Amino acid sequence: MTAPSSSDGLAAVLWDMDGTLVDSEKLWDVALYEAAEALGGTLSEEVRMTLVGSNMDATATVLLEQTGRPVTPEAVAETGEWIRRRTAGLFDDALPWRPGAREALAAVRAAGLKSALVTSTERALTELALDTIGRDFFDVTVCGDEVDGENKPLPRPYLKAAELLGVAPERCVAVEDSPPGAESAETAGCTVLVVPNDVDVPDGPRRVFRTSLAGVGVPELAALLPQL
Repeated sequence: MTAPSSSDGLAAVLWDMDGTLVDSEKLWDVALYEAAEALGGTLSEEVRMTLVGSNMDATATVLLEQTGRPVTPEAVAETGEWIRRRTAGLFDDALPWRPGAREALAAVRAAGLKSALVTSTERALTELALDTIGRDFFDVTVCGDEVDGENKPLPRPYLKAAELLGVAPERCVAVEDSPPGAESAETAGCTVLVVPNDVDVPDGPRRVFRTSLAGVGVPELAALLPQL
């Protein structure tokens, strides 16, 4: 990709939350492994890794399948509610930041660029996480229960964020750590800065990889966009 000569092409930065800004996937580990045990079974690490970036209904469905329970709408809802309650208790404490994440958020905000939080986590849990992250970093937030069931890896979450900000997705950089999130952002038309955490993320035509957000500011983000 050819980098633009200035930051004029960059209209907004769209941030994933779990595993990207905060290292909350470790807390989800606790809730999901305990949920599997409560259902009378176990969750393998291999299957757990496939759930990174998934929404609640998809996660509950996999847990039911893995533990040999019937997958019914009632069971999915009940399992999801169990996970919500357990995770809410874990999110009550301060969440650990990913390296460089807070500084990158602050740099984007200081530059006056628009920002959105785009997460598969539902609103109630996101609000708990924002107690740590800080609401002032974001102009809008899009949560997993606010996209009419069209969660990541579908493009709707990132399309909705761009719509709410009043910008074109092609002028946005999305920051992601998971395969579903990267696919969602890329399909929406965003350039994706991928910072893998727990799982590997495959290459893609609009994906750029870094090992961390340390040292990432507006010039680095703007340089990721193709020449407009």
